[in-house]
Amino acid sequence: MPSLLKAMKSQVGRKIITGITGIGLMLFLVSHLVGNLTIFGDSNAFNLYTNTLKDLGPLLYVAEAGLAFIFIYHAVLGFSIWNNRRKVRPNSYKVHKSKGGPSHMNLASKSMMITGIIILVFVILHVIHFKFGAEYVVEGSGIRDLRKLVIEEFQKAWVVIGYVAVLGLMTLHLAHGFWSAFTSLGMQNKSTSKRMQMIGYGFSIILMLAFIFIPLYIFITSGNGSLISH
Repeated sequence: MPSLLKAMKSQVGRKIITGITGIGLMLFLVSHLVGNLTIFGDSNAFNLYTNTLKDLGPLLYVAEAGLAFIFIYHAVLGFSIWNNRRKVRPNSYKVHKSKGGPSHMNLASKSMMITGIIILVFVILHVIHFKFGAEYVVEGSGIRDLRKLVIEEFQKAWVVIGYVAVLGLMTLHLAHGFWSAFTSLGMQNKSTSKRMQMIGYGFSIILMLAFIFIPLYIFITSGNGSLISH
């Protein structure tokens, strides 16, 4: 056990754990997107989805606590890895030279710390914005009308601009994170590494475009588009 803990605290061990937690967060993003897209379904679909989660009761709090722990732990490990690299190579961030091969140093890799901090702040504000936002109630049912709040908020230009800007940065973070996660788990062969990088960019771009489509569509159509049932 002591040797395992020592390995987990090493730079390599932290990279592996960061990769595992990163993959877990990516899976959450996919499931979160699927849930969000129900806003384009039946007029009751989105509220049914959100209230089904709410009806889980204590299990929901356990899941939220677990997700929060994974997210925070991932962020802390990422900062720790970045800080150790900075201490070892204090001048490496002044002059960037690609190592070639599996390193694939680029804008996404060099901005991971900045985009990570922005995403952390965004997630906190996002939770406050919607989870603890206005408590509209569906008439005659007593359940929270979160759908109304979402449609209402995404008709505000500053909200949409903020969301789209952060989701754009998240594309960069996710693209490199995808490649880095699988590389940390052993996929370091040059051809495999390049393939995973391409898959990572494809995955992140498609995922983020789907997320971005929701606020943009609601804003452009003023919440009355044909894809939104009333």
